[in-house]
Amino acid sequence: MPPINVLIKPASGNCNLRCEYCFYYDTMEKREQASYGFMTEETLEAVICQVLAYAEGECTIAYQGGEPTLSGLPFFEKSIEFQKKYNQNHVKIFNAIQTNGYQIDQAWADFFRQNNFLVGVSLDGGPRVHDCYRKNPRGEGSFSQVMKNVELLQKAGVEFNILSVVNAKTAPHIKRNYEFYRKNRLNYLQFIACLDPLGEVPGEKEYSLTPEMYGTFLIQLFDLWYEDLRQGRQPYIRQFENYIAVVLGQEPESCDMRGICGYQYVVEADGAVYPCDFYVIDQYRLGNFKTDTVEMIDQVRDQTRFIADSQQKEVVCKDCKYQSLCRGGCRRNRRAEEGHHQYFCESYQLFFDACLPRMIGIAQTISRQR
Repeated sequence: MPPINVLIKPASGNCNLRCEYCFYYDTMEKREQASYGFMTEETLEAVICQVLAYAEGECTIAYQGGEPTLSGLPFFEKSIEFQKKYNQNHVKIFNAIQTNGYQIDQAWADFFRQNNFLVGVSLDGGPRVHDCYRKNPRGEGSFSQVMKNVELLQKAGVEFNILSVVNAKTAPHIKRNYEFYRKNRLNYLQFIACLDPLGEVPGEKEYSLTPEMYGTFLIQLFDLWYEDLRQGRQPYIRQFENYIAVVLGQEPESCDMRGICGYQYVVEADGAVYPCDFYVIDQYRLGNFKTDTVEMIDQVRDQTRFIADSQQKEVVCKDCKYQSLCRGGCRRNRRAEEGHHQYFCESYQLFFDACLPRMIGIAQTISRQR
């Protein structure tokens, strides 16, 4: 059996921030029951039991939201307790959490370090751009509190990375944000393209990321990263690392870069399982870990053809010179009503036109060193 990756939403869509571009608020509006409240310990135990009964070799258990820390530290302590109780196959378990960082304190930092959690913190750059869309319920920017807690994680020795949403406000200011990350020793970065609401025409929101804007952003970011690479001080940027791996003939580890969906298990607070974090809506529900095994979940997944359907791409993709790198991009950004056109197709073409020769050069250097 391959390693199993589970994404648990212990607080459903509940959150202590009101980020304007949050795709999960949009998701909640598109299902019969918006929020499933908070996961109980009984449901958590059922999830951990089912997952570890199936797992062999390795297992990743990640927590996301909404804001997962709203479930409280005792919930996560119980998770570790259940992992030890049900790990009969002696698999290697990796724990991770994606948080807005707003209510992290010393107790959280100590827990993350002691239990080897990989922590992802959502931070869109400096205060001007971060606070534009990432506000608390009172309408106040969250930057100051998040940065204070990032420094707490640094001092505690917690392994963490930064997840930055690329939107209409952040994309034009990547040079300033890049310098901000460097100045604050934030060296592990993920840049995620902002999503428009599911099923709506993209590019019409204030925060919307247009294809030209995203392509320009990727080029500017790569230019900055490449210059640092030449000086031996480059940060880890997940997207670029994956592209270079592809040039080297390897499979990307990031699911959105494989061109086909994988076996994911996204678990809502009631124990219900969905095939992808972008599709936690009623018609994609696969079952519930309180009553169904992983094998049963996978059988429903195959019957609904979720993975098979993710291979549908625009006809022109097969003749594109960048097909082996782009692979059609993430399914979430393909529009079925437009022949499965990848919304960011122009972005990738701009980026590869400008940056692929240098990526090939990096790959050749790595091959020679090996």
